[in-house]
Amino acid sequence: MAHPIFSAVFLVWATLVAASDIRSRRISNGLVLAGLAGAFASAFLDAGPFGISLPQALVGMLLGLVGLFPFFLLRAMGAADVKVFAVLGGWCGAHSLLGLWVIASLVAGLHAVALMLLSRTSPGVLWHRRAPTLALGRYRATPYAACLVAAAVAWLAYFVATGGMQ
Repeated sequence: MAHPIFSAVFLVWATLVAASDIRSRRISNGLVLAGLAGAFASAFLDAGPFGISLPQALVGMLLGLVGLFPFFLLRAMGAADVKVFAVLGGWCGAHSLLGLWVIASLVAGLHAVALMLLSRTSPGVLWHRRAPTLALGRYRATPYAACLVAAAVAWLAYFVATGGMQ
């Protein structure tokens, strides 16, 4: 049974992650570990906002880590994005990760298009770069971890609105 305290812990953690990512494009390991501790504590006490068990939280965390790690190796995203996705796997469970990833990627894509429009960058320029695009003109890269936690907060809101939280 979900407990409102753990829902609040999740929302505070997600807000701090998003604020840090948007402000500085950095997320401290302490914040990642705090989120992971909250996820496992809520699962252990069977009081998490997403109603998953401790084994489901462990599998979700591992799948989240493994799922985005290749993108880190390709330098398409930072280590913090991968770690945040692993923590979201701990909170939401493995069954939620694909949906969170798709929604976050769509939001990140819209953000990238907005950056291109604001910086007046031609799409053709991107094909001639040797490294992943970290900035377009004076605009900085997409805060992908913020997109991930926004998708998870939306999932929690949907879960609550449809009565999934008992």
